[in-house]
Formats: sequence, structure tokens, C-alpha cells
Amino acid sequence: MKKLVILLILLAAAVFTAGCTEESQENLTDTQPIQEADGVVESTEAGQNATPQEEGNVTNSTEPGQNITLQEEGTVIEVTDLAQLNASLQQGPVLMKIGSERCGPCKAMKPMLNELATEYKGKARVISIDIDKSPQLATYFGIGYIPDSTIVLNVKGEEYVYMKQDGNITTDRFQARILGTTEKSVLQDVLNLALLQSEKDKSE
Repeated sequence: MKKLVILLILLAAAVFTAGCTEESQENLTDTQPIQEADGVVESTEAGQNATPQEEGNVTNSTEPGQNITLQEEGTVIEVTDLAQLNASLQQGPVLMKIGSERCGPCKAMKPMLNELATEYKGKARVISIDIDKSPQLATYFGIGYIPDSTIVLNVKGEEYVYMKQDGNITTDRFQARILGTTEKSVLQDVLNLALLQSEKDKSE
């Protein structure tokens, strides 16, 4: 029994210190559990997404009186609260990548995200959320594994609308998320679908 307890402690210590292991970017399903002080953060069940209006502690990173400013178009925007995400959505669809600086696969995606931000300048925004700097957003979006990418189309009523890879839209982020490192073309395809849907919505 003691051996089992010791093995479990050693395993937990190894997992905690390893964080998000560096794997080949060719592995499209490469994801790692989020490591926090008390272990692995489990994903929330589908349908438990909070709404944009239920911001509570989520927007506490903006100092009173501080204006929400977005970085120049064509760059990846570092987002720390929902107000910044909502401001980005006013400009069009948003590619939201959630990860961490300690995650190798997340860092490997940076050059690709920068390229996408430049290519879609004036049409869509690319944002990045670091779960270590903004743990409240990790909780809000029910993040269990990183990197976790989603295309946010807009906000309708009190819910975010997401673009799925098959071209359909949903308010359930879990149906639309793209887990792990992925090819640039996959994100381009979904972004293009989101832009088409955005134009369609404007014409209706």
C-alpha cells in the first residue's frame, strides 16, 4: 500500500513539473492537461458555458478608468478579460487560442498565429489567452487541455456563437473547439467559413 501511495505521489509530481510536454507539431491531437497548484483542471461539461453577461470576476484585470485598447490589426492580441474579446468581436470573427507560456505545443503555434493575424488583417482578429495570467478565463471557457483554439463568430443575446469545422454554428464551444496543435490550413478553413457566415448575417 505504501508503495502505491509513493508511486502516486511521484507520478503527480512528475506530471505537475512537466506541464505541457513538448511534442511534435505534426501530432494534430497533441494536447496536455492543464496543470495548476491542485492538479489537473477538468473540463466543464458541455452546456455549462457561462454567458458573456456573467462576467463577475472575469473582467477584473482592467483598472478603473482604464480604456480597453486593442493592439494594432495584423498582430496577435493578448487578451486578459471578456471585455477585450467583446471589443475584438466588433471588428469581425475572432480566432481565439488558449494556452500557456509553459506549454511547448502552444509556443510552437505562435509563428502560425502571427501569420494568420497578418493575412486576415482588417477581416478577422487573432487573440491569445494565457491560462496562467488569466485563470478566470480558463474557468469561464472550461479549459481542460491546451492548446485549445476556437473561432468565435459573434455574440447573440447572452451567448457567444462559434464556427464549427463543418461550417455550422453553435453556442456550445465544446462542439467547435480545435484541440492540440494543428495545421494552418485547418484554422484558415474555419476562419473563411466564419467570414462567409458573417457576411451572410450582415445581408439578412
